[in-house]
Amino acid sequence: MTEKLKNPETDAAEKTLFSDFPTPTFQQWREIAEKSLKGATIEEKLVTNTYEGIQLQPLYRMEDIEDFSHLSSIPGEFPFVRGTKELGYGEEPWEVCQELIYSSPEEFNQAARSDLEKGQTMLHVVLDESRFLELDFPRAQQKNSKRRGVPFSSLQDFQKAFNGINLEKTPIYIEAGMTGFPFFASFMAYLRKQKQNPKNLRGCFGMDPFGQLVQSGILPYSINQSFEMMSEITRWSKEYAPDLQTIVVGANPYHDAGGNAVQELAFAIATGVEYLRNIETEYVSLDDIAQRMRFSFSIGANFFMEIAKFRAARMLWSRIVKELGGNEDSQKMSIHARTSAWTKTVNDPYVNILRGTVEAFGGIIGGINSLHVSPFDEAIRPAEEFSRRIARNTHSILDEEANLSKVADPAGGSWYIESLTYSLAEKAWELFQQIEEKGGMYHSLLEGFPQDLVSKTAELRKSNINNKKDKFVGTNIYPNLNEIPIKNGQQKEEDHIQNQNSPVNDTGMDGLNSNVNLLFVKEALQDFVAAPSMENAINASSSGATLDNINKAMRLAKTMTPSINTVRIHRGAEPFEELREHAEVYKEKTGGLPKVFVANIGSVSQYKKRADFVTDFFEVGGFTSNEYGNFSTVTEAVEAFRFSQSRIFVICSSDENYQEWVPSLARGIKQFSPETSVLLAGNPNIQERAMYMEAGVDDFIHASVNNYDKLVVLQIKGGVRE
Repeated sequence: MTEKLKNPETDAAEKTLFSDFPTPTFQQWREIAEKSLKGATIEEKLVTNTYEGIQLQPLYRMEDIEDFSHLSSIPGEFPFVRGTKELGYGEEPWEVCQELIYSSPEEFNQAARSDLEKGQTMLHVVLDESRFLELDFPRAQQKNSKRRGVPFSSLQDFQKAFNGINLEKTPIYIEAGMTGFPFFASFMAYLRKQKQNPKNLRGCFGMDPFGQLVQSGILPYSINQSFEMMSEITRWSKEYAPDLQTIVVGANPYHDAGGNAVQELAFAIATGVEYLRNIETEYVSLDDIAQRMRFSFSIGANFFMEIAKFRAARMLWSRIVKELGGNEDSQKMSIHARTSAWTKTVNDPYVNILRGTVEAFGGIIGGINSLHVSPFDEAIRPAEEFSRRIARNTHSILDEEANLSKVADPAGGSWYIESLTYSLAEKAWELFQQIEEKGGMYHSLLEGFPQDLVSKTAELRKSNINNKKDKFVGTNIYPNLNEIPIKNGQQKEEDHIQNQNSPVNDTGMDGLNSNVNLLFVKEALQDFVAAPSMENAINASSSGATLDNINKAMRLAKTMTPSINTVRIHRGAEPFEELREHAEVYKEKTGGLPKVFVANIGSVSQYKKRADFVTDFFEVGGFTSNEYGNFSTVTEAVEAFRFSQSRIFVICSSDENYQEWVPSLARGIKQFSPETSVLLAGNPNIQERAMYMEAGVDDFIHASVNNYDKLVVLQIKGGVRE
């Protein structure tokens, strides 16, 4: 923080104004706060433990951050905690970089041209590489490949996808996986045919082999061959496309598998370091590589944690690159971010608009460079024009109405955020050192170390979600059983890759278009095999070779390819969405959702709180709760249940009423219908529990119960699922 300019008159006025109000000490505040906690301590009631192992305090003070050395820096200065530019977004706004996921080049082109006219500033192409993976690695773990993008096979597909788009004036963002090298070559061949100069390209076209490996479990090339490809793309771009970044470091898979912010930071930094070490050659320096890297993160739901994550990422990276000898420009981390896919829900999907907005807010405050805001229907289907518009306009609202681009590092100086930034960086550095001790990120992935850590965090999250400690509004809390679900339209599956069942020869000549000169293509591919440079790959593509031809030619000299355990990409709300799906299937078969009979005993004040809890408890599993009350006798309650067509009976009242009503009421229900599940809302002591169960109560519903596990059992008992 820079020193404030002092005004003697103002200082004197402030002292006079506040002289009658003595400044309380922290200890005084603590004593008063703990009095209101009725004997409990601050640590017991007001300190929050995060998934990162950080204890969030209820109050932060200047003393908490006075030893942080980076506080003396300003935006644009090392260690770039406060951003890489002095004026922040006032100097360069974040790029509106919405993903465009379509199953054909024509559909992509239509959406891209429309969205670029309506506020999108960076063209984000999501590639469909599933066919290449399925053809060459049929046993590969495909479960993580949920988002299939645009399929590219030949230059004709490039023409269809980018028709009418001036790529010299439109920044691009492409994360390329296994087809990165042939796609890059074909893309450059297309630009040459269109007489567009690659030197005018801006944005990122990056390979990320570790990101591909941790999601699919395999790579089509050896890791050394992958590094060689990345080095060659970087070497070529240094001369012909100097403003194009060529390397992506993706932390998204770890986030999407349920990992925490410390893990995302450590794994991203470790991956970046390994890329620096292995891509550097006599033709490509460390500065060449570092300046052509873009880190890709997801933005989670913990608002302040996410702000701190991006600030900590820049601090860690700048210090590491400086130690490795990188210059000042190389020390500046470039960040692409997307709002979390893990937090989005299928049920009550319009809540996703709020989630995406808050996440985008956090990313922008944290200082990202480009941003994708999830359309609200992202978890259900390819985004439609309306959902794309809402997501795109979120950028505009945060910029034009919230004025987030008007202040450089608005989080700077916040005792809470600065403390959180430092804590995150410290813990991420410790984990990074563990990875280094194991030989780096690649060896850690082979060993399964990152995957195991993420899996443990994901299991803890799952437990908290199932117990409703972590909440998804509209899914595991406050569900709307009357919502009209968004339909998942069938995405067209257009196969633009030619028949590859009968290879012509060992240079990968199968699948060629009939209108190309086969001799020229064969010679061009042979030149590429003899000298696998980027220029030879571009020439092969220009001659008519498809991406698959080049891909196969590259693998003629293939050595042992890596294979590892993957992380499990999923969304947090999936277990409860599964419950709702079973309930909907039951509704289709029977004409209605499964029913719960809620017997409210006594006055409203005696049962209301528990009845509301029970209603929400069951509705998240797709059960409708029909409440009944004002019973004067047990017989009356049993008679009402007889006509309810329900197989679950829940008793709600005060503990005092339970002793009078529960034994006889439970016996009456069991005598009428032994297969009915009789449940009691509450958590009685051991003696009372034994008495009630002897009378016929099967189980108890209360806040400590695992909501999901209990609902699975009740769905099975109620015939909702097998």
